Formats: sequence, structure tokens, C-alpha cells
Amino acid sequence: MKRTSVHTRMLKLAWVPLCALTFLSFGCSNSAGADASLEPKPPTFKSVTDKPAFPGAVGYGAVSVGGRGGRIIPVTTLADSGPGSFRACVMERGPRVCVFRVSGVIRFTDRPPIIREPYLTIAGQTAPGGGITLAHAGPPNGRTPLVLKGTHDVIVQHIRVRPDLFGENRESEDAITIENSSRVIIDHVSATWARDELINGYADNDDLTISNSIFALGIPPHDKCALLASDPTDRQNVSFIGNICAHNGDRNPDANFPVRSCVEVVNNVFYNGQSEFTEVWESEGGTPISIVGNTYIAGRNTHAETVGVQNDRTKSLGQATIYMWDNRFFGSFIHVGPNTREALTDVAPCPLTIRPLEVNAAYDSVLAKSGAWPRDDLDRQVVDDVKNRSGRIGGMTRVIPAIDPGEPYPDRDNDGMDDGWERTAGADPTMNDAWKDSDGNGTSNLEEFLAYREKQLAP
Repeated sequence: MKRTSVHTRMLKLAWVPLCALTFLSFGCSNSAGADASLEPKPPTFKSVTDKPAFPGAVGYGAVSVGGRGGRIIPVTTLADSGPGSFRACVMERGPRVCVFRVSGVIRFTDRPPIIREPYLTIAGQTAPGGGITLAHAGPPNGRTPLVLKGTHDVIVQHIRVRPDLFGENRESEDAITIENSSRVIIDHVSATWARDELINGYADNDDLTISNSIFALGIPPHDKCALLASDPTDRQNVSFIGNICAHNGDRNPDANFPVRSCVEVVNNVFYNGQSEFTEVWESEGGTPISIVGNTYIAGRNTHAETVGVQNDRTKSLGQATIYMWDNRFFGSFIHVGPNTREALTDVAPCPLTIRPLEVNAAYDSVLAKSGAWPRDDLDRQVVDDVKNRSGRIGGMTRVIPAIDPGEPYPDRDNDGMDDGWERTAGADPTMNDAWKDSDGNGTSNLEEFLAYREKQLAP
């Protein structure tokens, strides 16, 4: 069972004006008494893989091969099931890539599919028009729309998960759940309106990357951004890089891992936390974590007792190891909790998997490129809220924005690639050459096309 928060949220909260910016290279806020004796060493770096899952893949999950070398399966209908459906593609066996010839809302009327078969890439950037949104139809089958369970080597890109209707069981209503899985990348996704976590890692996961995504507007009273680990059974390597958590009361994100794990929270933007922003727990043995280059910003629901980086010792089985470098905090709240200060280390528990951006550059980058592309009106509003310090928890109506159906690009050989792009890239639009390397640069035609297609959709 997933752990529930032991923190109580204040019932009456007033707007707190923003105060001067505080930078923390070593995890100590000027307003709370810096510990000048702690002089951390700059972070070190170690490449996880020589061949990334796709151009630009980062973090521990970059070792994933996804559907590389497999079948190209077109999703041709928004129906819950049947030939050409999303369900049919993800439940197939063997390496495969789901490409989309339709756009709109895929609303699961039956229980949403559980992705169990490994070697899968879900390429949402191939959809025409406004892209793909996953949702469910409410009771009796209203559960988490995107679930990975007991699988490995899965890549999900440019998908929105927006459960706008309530099901029957809050604890079964994350937006995304990853359970007992490894070598997984969740990249450029957008998730809102979960009644449990917006994204939740459960049990024995490993080599997981959550990157370049927007997790916003969890549903009160259990409005949570990211539970990176719940009831883990062994050490885990997890990267949380380049994301926005906005309008979620706590778990921005939550880390509770066994010793010898490697957890990195790098270059994210956290806005309008209420009880806590980032939580580091010790009930699994004492989380080793690097918190680097992140921006923490007060919002309308943030108050004087909100904690930016909290070390929670409830049922502690060993002290956490917390490394902080180049983070910044805006607003009148407790930037770094007292327990956190006691757990600080001057050396990162693990080398970082990436060379982080400087915190100001990271802030600009995250606001510019996070979430599923093309951005919909909801994501644009979330980003505007962060920029303007506006909005509030539970403040937006649960209405999925209209999605432009668009026109699918021509693909007469059904290899997932635009015929026009193939001609310019030296590929052959009359034969399936998705996994050939026409230009000899070491990257397959399809992987190059997906990167090209992504740039076309950029905000």
C-alpha cells in the first residue's frame, strides 16, 4: 500500500508576498542562518550510457532501448480497443513503436490497459494536430490511465494524461504509475488532475528517468506531484530532471529510498507547494539524494511554515544523505528544514548522470520546453502561472482543452516516417527502412525522424 502523508495542511492560508531571492550552493538559507562551515565540492558526473535511448535522452533511464528494431504499429483510432487502437499496440508482444495517425482524447471505457510487455516506444510526437490525451470514463473502470507494471525498456514521449472524471477509488487514480519496472523513460509528458500522485513509482523499479514534463493541479485534499518510490524492495537509480511541479500541496517530489540507491533531482521548477516542496524520507533506510540546480517558488497556497526541502524522519531506519548545490528559493517560507541541515553532505552520494545547467538557465529552459508538444491551453496556463506567480491549488476546472485533429503526415510505406522527410534525409519513402541508418551517423532513420518531428512541435 502506498504511504500516505503524515503532514497536516493548514486550513486557512493567506497570500504570502515574495521576498528576495536566496541562492543555496550548500543547502543553507541566508534567512535561516547559513552554516558557513559546510563547503560542498562541486558535483561530479558519470555518463550512464554511450548510446542514449534517443537523441537527448538523459538520466538513469537513458539505457532503455524502448522499441528499437521492432515493428512500427500505427494507432488509427481513438476507440478504447480493437484494431488500430492504443490498447492494441501497447499490449502486443515484442519490440514495437506506437505511432499515431489520429489525434484527440483516448478515453478508456474499460479498465485502462496495463503495459506489461517490454520493448515499447510510445511516440506521441507522431500524432497530427494537437496530439494525444489519455483519460478514463469514470466508474466503474476509472483508474490510472497510464500504468507500467512488471516490464522493462519502455519509452513514453509527448503524451498527455488528464483524468478529468473521478473513478471509485482515489488510491487507484494516479495519472501515471510505474511498478516493478526498469529502464523506463517518461519524457515530455503532461499530467493533471490525479486524485493520488500525478506520477508514482511503486515497488522495485530501477534505471528510471522522468524528464521534461509538467505535473500540475493534483486534486485536493491529496494533491501530490511525484512519489518517486513507494515501498521499494531494493536499491534504485532514479532521475527527475527538467520537470515542472505546480499547484501540488506536497511531494514535489517525494523521495524515500533504500541506502545504496542513487537519486537525482536536477534542474526542475517547483511552484506553489503548500505543506512541503521536496521531501526526503528515511523509513526505507535513509535516502541518498542529490538536489541540484532547482528553483523553488512560493505561490498563493505557500505559507510561512511550508518547507522547501524537508527531511522527514518518521519511522527512520537511518539518516538520509542530502547533497544540495546551486538551488534558489523565492518567497517567505522555510527554505531548508532543520533536519535537512543535519543530513547535508559535501559530496554527492553518486556522480550525476548529466552536467546540470546553471540554475537561472535551467529555469528558462524548463519553462520553455517542458510538457507534451505541442502545448495545449492547459499547459500554457500552468507555465504562465509559474511566470506570473498566479493561480492556486484546485483552481482550474477539469475540462480537457479542445484538440485540433490535424492531418497525419504522408507515410505510404507505413514505417512511421514522413515521406517528405525521408526524401530529404536520404531514406526511401517506398520501403520500410525505419531501422536503417541512411546517413551512417550511428542513429536509425526512425530515431532521427522522431527527433526532427519533436523539433517541429516545439513551443
